[in-house]
Amino acid sequence: MIQRLHPALDALIPPGADVEKLAGGFTFTEGPIWFREGYLVFSDIPENKMLKWTPAGEVTVFRQPSGFDGATWPKGAFVGSNGMTLDPEGRLVICEHGNRRMTRLEKDGSLTVLASHYRGKRLNSPNDAVHKSDGALYFTDPPYGMVGQDEDPAKELPFNGVFRLKDGELTLLYDGVKRPNGLAFSPDEKHLYLANSDPAHRIWMRFPVHPDGTLGEGQLFADLSSSPAPGNPDGMKLDTKGNLYCTGPGGTHVFAPDGTRLGAIVTPEIPANLHWGDADGRTLYITARTGLYRLRTAATGIRPAASS
Repeated sequence: MIQRLHPALDALIPPGADVEKLAGGFTFTEGPIWFREGYLVFSDIPENKMLKWTPAGEVTVFRQPSGFDGATWPKGAFVGSNGMTLDPEGRLVICEHGNRRMTRLEKDGSLTVLASHYRGKRLNSPNDAVHKSDGALYFTDPPYGMVGQDEDPAKELPFNGVFRLKDGELTLLYDGVKRPNGLAFSPDEKHLYLANSDPAHRIWMRFPVHPDGTLGEGQLFADLSSSPAPGNPDGMKLDTKGNLYCTGPGGTHVFAPDGTRLGAIVTPEIPANLHWGDADGRTLYITARTGLYRLRTAATGIRPAASS
């Protein structure tokens, strides 16, 4: 169902468009990423595997284990891969929850560890990631991959941050919210948007991006803390006009660049993340709890160049 709050939504999601369920029966889906070869890969976090969906409707295991190399883990623990993206060379970059690191899957199938520690302390559990056009990797690091989260005795960092990895150097950019989650750049890369999945402060923030890639002072972009609907801010994507598509309470909310809420994409299950797919970049693939969904749009999405 499409909830229409502003006439401008019709130019992005045409009247009559609706959500289609593609597959189900998973445990907790996340991290969808489209490959230019014509298929989608997404995470099933508690099952510690990545799955591959093809337009023929076939779902197969793409990689297992996906985010934790141990033999066993607590039932339901979020140990597998979460968010994923593609680097400028088309290699899959993975947020590994259980292993608490950022990795890159090489073309020969080997795995390269990009980041696992900050100033000698282990990361929490990298959650979502995006590349800037200069090749720098930005990612969030909340504690969802640890059973005790902030109180887990294995947690080494005293904060949950937003990091940048460039030329092998890991820099902490921001640690001012409790649960940093989804992030995305504006089309001109002058701003970085950040979702905070803290149920007490269900907000999105916007940061100016300095020429050196660091962040200026963040400002509140949108706040749905008072919504009675279930769900928290999580993954987000932008279209080429700068409109935001943000999973959150009650669905995937569509915001204009000035913060006006245009409407929402309401899926049968609470959404966690989304990604633009298909050859034209006009299909939103949405991971929502046990299912995978899609919606055809009139908008063209921003996605890694390697998936276009």
